[in-house]
Amino acid sequence: MSEATLTTGGTQGAAIRLERALPDPPTVVWRALTEREQLKAWFPCDVIVDGGRWEPGAGLSFVFGAEADGLIMKGEVLEAREPESLAFTWGEETLRFTLSPQGTGTLLVLVDELRPGIAARNAAGWEGCLELLAGGTRDKDTWRPLFERYTALFSPTLGEQEGPPAGME
Repeated sequence: MSEATLTTGGTQGAAIRLERALPDPPTVVWRALTEREQLKAWFPCDVIVDGGRWEPGAGLSFVFGAEADGLIMKGEVLEAREPESLAFTWGEETLRFTLSPQGTGTLLVLVDELRPGIAARNAAGWEGCLELLAGGTRDKDTWRPLFERYTALFSPTLGEQEGPPAGME
């Protein structure tokens, strides 16, 4: 597991980048990124693709459960090059996944282009999600220390960091 890194600038003002070495080849990881049932195992919400195909222009619905009062965010597929790269909007953010062969496995790179005030929150959240994708477990108690660490790292550059959205504490 590698620590999230921060860049500034771009259309949103900031981006966080996380890497994970995964034991499965890119074709298997691609399915984990694009098949609804597999996404449910690691992504923070249910993902519904309009028309069922990950292709540029396809609409996305991100359906959160009762803990977020049934929030539904919208998005759009920007790029889908199987099994190399996937990019889509997630509400106001842009998520970019790059898959590169690494031995018999995959190096996955996630870049989240976002508003500066949520960088620490999202870095901590994506660490937990990628841990699940890598076959680990998520302990809800680990989010807070990760958030505090990223807040200390990112605040000098980005300013005050927001905690979790209402209902997601």
